[in-house]
Amino acid sequence: MSAFPFSGLNLAITTPFDAEGRIDWARFDALIERYLAAGVDGLVLSSGTGMHVYLSQEESMALVARGARRIDGRARVIAQTSALLADDVLTRARHAADCGADGIMVLPPFFEGPTDDDGIVAFYAEVARAGVPIIGYNVPQAVGVEITPELMRRLCEIPPFATVKDSSGDLAAQAALVRTDLPVMNGADPLVPYALYAGAQGLIWGGANFAPRSCVALVRAARDGDWTRVRALWRPLEAVMSLIWQGDYVSSVYAAAAMTGHDAGQPRRPLAALPARKVEALRSALGELVAIESQAV
Repeated sequence: MSAFPFSGLNLAITTPFDAEGRIDWARFDALIERYLAAGVDGLVLSSGTGMHVYLSQEESMALVARGARRIDGRARVIAQTSALLADDVLTRARHAADCGADGIMVLPPFFEGPTDDDGIVAFYAEVARAGVPIIGYNVPQAVGVEITPELMRRLCEIPPFATVKDSSGDLAAQAALVRTDLPVMNGADPLVPYALYAGAQGLIWGGANFAPRSCVALVRAARDGDWTRVRALWRPLEAVMSLIWQGDYVSSVYAAAAMTGHDAGQPRRPLAALPARKVEALRSALGELVAIESQAV
């Protein structure tokens, strides 16, 4: 994974909120420091896990600016710059570049946008005018656009389109992308070790918010080719990574992070805090991770 510019663990950091639903900037700074201390390779600012779609453009751009300053070269910076309007994507992308971001993550056009390959290629070609490396985002279950191997080949012909983050949750589909011999990133929490073994060259991982040290250790073991250790490290992660993927993903990540000492407050409305019965199921699935990760904070 070393030659790929987005290799290793890129943590899709939560956006912390106070009791009134405003961004808690002091807590944001503290979380960045904790995740850097855990050894993450990169941080994704204004991520999906960080409630990108429920932030205003001004809030999202402020997160990128402040986060990049705080990180200050100690890890790579990836900014999500997705928006409904192509002009807004370009504005956000140029802002991220001005802040020193190493890359941007961009959803294809969504909510009745173009779904044909030519339309998707034209969209990313427009975004490329910002001049910053682009991570495409394959999440067909959410946006209705699938990045197929053929479309990926076309997209990677656009400089500076760099890779696709696959969050489809379909390992066979991800393996098909890997077989293009183009770099692919995994974005589906339950598939992490299998995706790395199949040849994914990097991760954007939301669940790492509540178990950063365990997740970093797993990725490093995979980098070393120590698959026996990968399996041992995955064992305590497996149940909870599968559980959060089944629904209430963002609320579950916020709740689990609070349990392990990486509290980001409650998610912003319209999302709600995880119901009590689901909190207990989550706590059970976390198991020993609560003690392991809390001790490391």
